[in-house]
Amino acid sequence: MAAPAGIGAACLGPVVGPVGRATARAAPRPGLLQRVRRRCVAELSRDGTAPRPLPPAPLVQPIPLPSFLAPAPPAPTQAPAPSPPPLPDSGVGELGPDPESIAEDSVDRTVLVASEQDSEIMAANEQAQAEVTHSIVFVTAEASPYAKSGGLGDVCGSLPIALAARGHRVMVVLPRYMNGALNKNFANAFYTGKHIKIPCFGGEHEVTFFHEYRDSVDWVFVDHSSYHRPGNLYGDNFGAFGDNQFRYTLLCYAACEAPLILELGGYTYGQNCMFVVNDWHASLVPVLLAAKYRPYGVYRDSRSVLVIHNLAHQGVEPASTYPDLGLPSEWYGALEWVFPEWARRHALDKGEAVNFLKGAVVTADRIVTVSQGYSWEVTTAEGGQGLNELLSSRKSVLNGIVNGIDINDWSPSTDKFLPCHYSANDLSGKAKCKAELQKELGLPIRPDVPLIGFIGRLDYQKGIDLIKLAIPELMKENVQFVMLGSGDPGFEGWMRSTESDYSDKFRGWVGFSVPVSHRITAGCDILLMPSRFEPCGLNQLYAMQYGTVPVVHGTGGLRDTVETFNPFSEKGEQGTGWAFSPLTIEKMLWALRTAISTYREHKSSWEGLMKRGMSSDFTWDHAASQYEQIFDWAFMDQPYVM
Repeated sequence: MAAPAGIGAACLGPVVGPVGRATARAAPRPGLLQRVRRRCVAELSRDGTAPRPLPPAPLVQPIPLPSFLAPAPPAPTQAPAPSPPPLPDSGVGELGPDPESIAEDSVDRTVLVASEQDSEIMAANEQAQAEVTHSIVFVTAEASPYAKSGGLGDVCGSLPIALAARGHRVMVVLPRYMNGALNKNFANAFYTGKHIKIPCFGGEHEVTFFHEYRDSVDWVFVDHSSYHRPGNLYGDNFGAFGDNQFRYTLLCYAACEAPLILELGGYTYGQNCMFVVNDWHASLVPVLLAAKYRPYGVYRDSRSVLVIHNLAHQGVEPASTYPDLGLPSEWYGALEWVFPEWARRHALDKGEAVNFLKGAVVTADRIVTVSQGYSWEVTTAEGGQGLNELLSSRKSVLNGIVNGIDINDWSPSTDKFLPCHYSANDLSGKAKCKAELQKELGLPIRPDVPLIGFIGRLDYQKGIDLIKLAIPELMKENVQFVMLGSGDPGFEGWMRSTESDYSDKFRGWVGFSVPVSHRITAGCDILLMPSRFEPCGLNQLYAMQYGTVPVVHGTGGLRDTVETFNPFSEKGEQGTGWAFSPLTIEKMLWALRTAISTYREHKSSWEGLMKRGMSSDFTWDHAASQYEQIFDWAFMDQPYVM
């Protein structure tokens, strides 16, 4: 199939000389048209096109667009009602007739309704949405509930919905993974009829677009055969897929084209977009904007924000792969990476590589980490993973925003996995949840004994080795301990043997179960998180929401979100848990013993800890308001790289 004509497709061709560049440069966009700021139901998700309202007599003639700016209209199957094509715009776009022909007082009433269900969606959005201020395009390798392997999927599945509820027009672009197990997650996505050919890796590779409109967000799925294979998102039992660089290069190119060619809800997102690129998988997007779009007059008014969820993963590949990316040769320096001598494989290894994440660090307009503490840690030699000096040089645009939690899934007053519900005003249900958890795990039902929990991967980062060394000492106390997780086979075997050694005090659940994780979070009194590093962390947020007091290592997002208990503050008792540092067995045991003593001897203080944690605002709406400030700052300045 032929690539679609239009503004975006022209930028995907090979780099040409001055003559080609001059002929491809876009003309200035008209700025006189009044924008219709009303989100409509996505027409592409229905069979057929909804009839548009007839416009009043035009007051002025519409301003014609250059031919290369006007999207090519699809071939109609029946005679359509006469109306001009939608125009690329600076953020929201136009609906149907010429915007200047619509009376000012009728703008907000001009919507498209295809069914009673769509009418209900529109009515609900009337109350929640304000004026659309930004067109936001999230680019990510995963988003819940479609595809998820960790915290990245949680963030990109919830934050876009929170921003849409605040009045923004939001698109999320991710691969359409078809590995058998995930196929059902994309069942409601439909083929848009749009496809592009991407020049990279020695040829032209065609990708197609699927779309689902859900929770006021446009979920766009990039389809290609490289996303159709058994295994998880990034690899299989034999390790990471060898062509991951190719797979996510396609994603980045497709994400740059989607706002230009996809008419979602009847009109495109246009060029005045805010791209939110997440981790290395999407990091080629700001490089493409600077190298292959802005030189031709496209996306000059767009901005990009890089969100770093985990700096340990940077998308590093051999330098010989750079020509495969389809970028101009002069942009090699943006991705250039040289390993230190100690990290090279042999004496003749020059250590030359390309680094996707580094490319975004040097071209994005703003940089965000998933906590304020992590934004500082990435500028240090210990936490910067080799990018600390580069990130320090961009400290003026580096910020941290703590992730939120989905209170629809994580609320003790409505949680479907709990035997009893409770709230900060009535904590009686928590004691019942504890008793039911002890019964489920086969532990003695003892309400007076503090129950300590751990939920997470069994690996070195999560501090499992410290827990292993501390358990013999901790089991001397009158406590119970439960662990849920999987990972290192050695730690899994240790959990099983420890359960045999301390059958009345310790339980180890090897594997992962969502219902059990909810019941442990609600039933435990204390949650232990001795992570060596934690960009944000979610389990401590869930714990506080459920009145479970966290004891954490003071690093990254754990230090930001857990305030150490202070019974002698001038304002009375303050704090929501204990954050210990440095990460040693002695410090961890001291924090745990302090928490245990407070639980037993100071019941009123313990109840205060629980209620302060439950009243903390870790909702996505709070996080979304902070992201809005980042977007505003980004648009105040010129693009970092023109």
